[in-house]
Amino acid sequence: MKNIFKYYLAPGVTLMALVGITSCTKLDTKIKDPNSIAPTTAGGAPAPSSLSKVYEQLNQLLGQGNSYAMQEHTTDEILGPTRGTDWDDFGTWRKLHLHTWDGSHNQINDTWNGLNGALFQTTLLAETATGQTQAEAKFLRAYFTYVVCDLFGQVQHRPATAAAAVIPDVYTRSQAIDFIISELESVIPNLPSFNHTNRNMATKEAAQFLLAKAYLNKAVYKQDPTKPAGPYTFNVADMNKVISLCNAIAANPSLSISANYWDNFRWDNGTKSTEDIFVRQNSGGINVVWATCMGFHYAQAPSGWNGFTTLADFYNSFSDGDMRKGMALPGYTDQVGSNVGFLVGQIQGPQGGKIGNPIVNLKDRSGNPLVFTSDVSLFFSSETKGIRTVKYPLDPSTINNGGWSSQNEYVFFRLADARLMKAEAILRGGTDAETPLAIVNSIRTSRNAPLLANVDLTALLAERGRELYLETWRRNDMIRYGVFNNPVGERPAASDPSRVVFPIPNIALSSNPNLKQNFGY
Repeated sequence: MKNIFKYYLAPGVTLMALVGITSCTKLDTKIKDPNSIAPTTAGGAPAPSSLSKVYEQLNQLLGQGNSYAMQEHTTDEILGPTRGTDWDDFGTWRKLHLHTWDGSHNQINDTWNGLNGALFQTTLLAETATGQTQAEAKFLRAYFTYVVCDLFGQVQHRPATAAAAVIPDVYTRSQAIDFIISELESVIPNLPSFNHTNRNMATKEAAQFLLAKAYLNKAVYKQDPTKPAGPYTFNVADMNKVISLCNAIAANPSLSISANYWDNFRWDNGTKSTEDIFVRQNSGGINVVWATCMGFHYAQAPSGWNGFTTLADFYNSFSDGDMRKGMALPGYTDQVGSNVGFLVGQIQGPQGGKIGNPIVNLKDRSGNPLVFTSDVSLFFSSETKGIRTVKYPLDPSTINNGGWSSQNEYVFFRLADARLMKAEAILRGGTDAETPLAIVNSIRTSRNAPLLANVDLTALLAERGRELYLETWRRNDMIRYGVFNNPVGERPAASDPSRVVFPIPNIALSSNPNLKQNFGY
C-alpha cells in the first residue's frame, strides 16, 4: 500500500479529539502534538483559531483513506483488491467493501478523531466570532456536523466557553439534523453570494446546497435508530424545501452546467468550471495526486500505487459515448497517454514514464502488455486486474515531478448535484413546473449521453452515480434509496441493516460516557 492519508491522535484525546487538528501537507499527515491548542490557563477554555485555520480542517476530507474510503469503498463504485502482498493492509479496505467493520477499525477511528477535532475547532470560532467570520465558521461547523451525523449517527458537542476537561454532550441523529438545519438557515442571510472568485469559502449557495442535502436526507436521520436502514418516509414539505433551495442556487447567474464535464475536475478547473460551488484550492501542499495514483499502475505517468478499481457493473451502467465514462482529453491524453474517466484495455503512456517522450503501449512488471481487465477479486488479483479511474486529470507539465503542483481544486459541492437533488425531490412528492426527465436530460445532453425516455427513482439513482462518482455522495445516496445493504460485486450477500451507520469507535466509548454504541454493534 502507498501513502495512505492518515491522521494520528493519541488515544487519550479521543474524548472528542478535543484538541487541535492542524493542516496537512501532501499525503502523510501526522499530529505530533495533539495538545497544540490546549488552554493557556489550567482548566480554562481554549482560544479559537483563525478563520483560515478553521478552513484547513477541510483538508482531512481529501485523500484516498479515512472518510473518503468510508463513503466510497462501502458502495458499488470502488474497491481495494489485494494484489499479492500489496494493499492487504490488515484487511482495512476489504472490511469496508464487505461491510464487516467494527468499532476497532483503524480508519473509522482515525476519521472519528479527525472530524471531532474539526467540530471542536469550528465551534470555538462559531461561538466567539461575530459578523461574516462567525457566519462562515457556523457554516463549517454545520458541514462537519453533517458529515459526522451521516457517518456515525451521533455528534459530540462542547461549548466554546467550557473548560478543557468538560465531557462533551451528545446530539442524537435526530437532534443533529435539526441543529444543522437551524444553523444553516440562520447563517444564509449573513453570507456573500457566490461569484466564482469566492468558490473556496462559505457562500449563500454553498449553505443552500448543504441545507438542501439536509432536507433531502432528513427522513434518514429522523429514522428510528433501531431500524436505521428504513424504509424511510419522505415529507413533502421537506422535498419542497429542497426544490426551493436548488432553484435559488440555479438562479445565480455565476453558475451553469459546464459544457465539458471535465472542466469541473481538470488542473485548471478553478477557471474552467462554471458549476463548482464549493472547493478546496491547491495551496499549502493540498493536492489531488492521490485521486490519480490510487489506481494508476507503476508504469503510468505519474507512477501510481496500482490500488483501487471500479466495479464492472458500475462501469457498464454508462452508455458508450458518455464523456463521463471516458474520453481523450486534449492537452492531457496526447501527453499522458491515458483517457479521463475509466481506464480499461491496453494502457498507454509516455515511454519511461516521462512526459515529453513518445506515447507507447505500456508493459507490466513482467514485461507483458499492460492490459486492465474488468474482472477483479477483492482477495486475489494480479497487477492488471480491475478498471481504473481518472477523476482529476493532473497538469501534464507537473507530472515529471509527481504532479504535486497540479492546481486541480477538490470539489465538495457542484451545481449538477443540486439539479439532480431537485429532480429527486419532485419524484418524492415535491412540486415544480420543471420535470425530473427534463432536468436529467439537460445534464445528459451536456455530457454527450443519449437522452432517457423516462425517469423514476431507480433511474435517478443510476444517473446520480454516473454524474457524481468518486465525489463521496454514493454511500449517502444508496442509503437514502434503500439499496446500500444490497449485494454488489465481490460482496455476494446482503449486509446487516445496521451497516448504514458506522460504529462509535471503542476507545471513544470508553472516554465519553454520554456516547452509546449504535444499534447492531
